Amino acid sequence: MGFLKIFSGKTPEEYEKRGDSFFEAVEYGAARLEYEAALGKMKKRCPEDTNFENRLREKMTRSSEALALQHKQNGELLRESGDHEGASELFHLALELTEDPELTTQLEQLLNEAQNDIAGDDMEVPWFRTPEDKTEDRELHTQEDEYFTALCGALPDEIRDAYKNYGDTFKTGYVALNQGKYDLATAKLSQALEENPPDSLVPLELATTYLNLERYEDALLLLEQFIKNYPDSIHGHQILCETLWTMKKFDEADDLLSSCPEELAESAPILHLKGESLYRSGRHQDAEAFYLGMLQSHGWDEHTALSLATIYEALGKKDAALELYSEIMEKCTGCGARVPPFIKQKYADISTELGDHSAKILEIYLSLIEEDPAGRKNHFRKVEQIYTATGNEREARRYQSFADNMSGPSRD
Repeated sequence: MGFLKIFSGKTPEEYEKRGDSFFEAVEYGAARLEYEAALGKMKKRCPEDTNFENRLREKMTRSSEALALQHKQNGELLRESGDHEGASELFHLALELTEDPELTTQLEQLLNEAQNDIAGDDMEVPWFRTPEDKTEDRELHTQEDEYFTALCGALPDEIRDAYKNYGDTFKTGYVALNQGKYDLATAKLSQALEENPPDSLVPLELATTYLNLERYEDALLLLEQFIKNYPDSIHGHQILCETLWTMKKFDEADDLLSSCPEELAESAPILHLKGESLYRSGRHQDAEAFYLGMLQSHGWDEHTALSLATIYEALGKKDAALELYSEIMEKCTGCGARVPPFIKQKYADISTELGDHSAKILEIYLSLIEEDPAGRKNHFRKVEQIYTATGNEREARRYQSFADNMSGPSRD
């Protein structure tokens, strides 16, 4: 696997983290959109990870319930102020969001009372509203605006400014892309391509959509022209390389990286693309030499160390990979940073493969049970194996039962 996060948007875990931040900030609608985006990405990249999927769905439900309660409270305030129509609309939106039977009963009563408040009108007020309801459209439009603003916030200033000037069609397509709604993204970004100047950045996002849809030839045509217009675009080089690697056109990827502008040639992102290209094409020994050279010439870099550790694993050099993972963990601990769970798992997994069933490795897996809920079943299994290897059958059976009671396959 590679360590390049080059798709438009982020990994499922990063979307989840952003959703958690929005939830803590009481931005429940934005949180729900982030969790939905995480779920879309997750289903594309690791559809077998049912634990991760269940966690995301639980968070989506939690966000929906919190938003429903927020609508209920705001609706009650509107009703007290005399805005019975506005209150009715909020109660209706809350009903669509909640699955809580108690809250549903309360909302139905409030909605009926709000409708009775406006019963002076001869026109009957329906209990429900159709999807074409203007208020719901405004709600969805507001959520899209918030999500688009959040996405643009992570972009460089010049790109953010450009994206905000590409119009509503682009906005809808860009949001759809980042939510994993690729068919909608294709339609909207294709339209945005026609609505904006030929030298816009829209082709990059449309090409990313094509890449996710496995329409590689279509992506390639757009990206080759894009690189001609923007030869200094690192992101353009990343997406084009990913397309070429997927199409097994490794020589063309190498030519692309060798011919990039001089000011980019020795930049860290381009160097990492060169190393990744060696790895993707199966030239593992060349990749090993390349990454060792990078560490010697550019000094310690976690990204380079991770890539080299992956190469060592591919070459069967478990001890060398373990040493690198250990060094990464030590450097994280030394500077007070949290060690990423997947690094701890890599270290522990290789250690157990090499016969290490020590208390240190056991402690790592026990900590991962809390830090990495998506991989909890796998961690329970590893704890069971260690207790079995050390002769503690009672604890082994206990953790075996924990793993057996969890649905879905283990995540290795």
